[in-house]
Amino acid sequence: MVRLNRIYTRTGDDGTTGLVDGSRCPKHSARIAAMGLVDEANSAIGLAICALPGETERALLTRVQNDLFDLGADLATPAADGDFAPSEMVLRIVPSQAEWIEQQIDALNERLEPLTSFVLPGGSEAAARVHVARATTRAAERAMVALAAQDAVNPAALAYINRLSDLLFVLARVANDDGRADVTWVPGKNR
Repeated sequence: MVRLNRIYTRTGDDGTTGLVDGSRCPKHSARIAAMGLVDEANSAIGLAICALPGETERALLTRVQNDLFDLGADLATPAADGDFAPSEMVLRIVPSQAEWIEQQIDALNERLEPLTSFVLPGGSEAAARVHVARATTRAAERAMVALAAQDAVNPAALAYINRLSDLLFVLARVANDDGRADVTWVPGKNR
């Protein structure tokens, strides 16, 4: 159980932050950048939840927000030996979390109008907010891939963040009257 009695600790005043294993890491590191962008994506999802009219979609994204805290914990727990097995003391993203997202995508996609062009990030306010969350999630994914080029990253975590942006794309279309109110790209329209 997490218990936060004090919000400030002063331990980060030297430009470092603590990781789960007790080590300290520079705040400008690739690891902290990835964790920060996951947090930004989670915040953008929170804003999107406020605009979504359907309880089902809001509950789905609330579950995702919880998973993103799991993802942050995963990123905050380096695995020098490449062992990403979860344990009682180590929280890791597991493949079933990405599989759950795939199931949600498949179920939601069945009700959508077929795509005839690329979708512009707009339409309704709810859809636009979900698109912002999608774009922020893609930034988090890029940061995680950059971290993976330097240090081991849980493959299940990389799969999860990749699937999440796909889910957000589909949810944005759901928010646009199941794709009927999508605004689509018209190549060369304004030449």
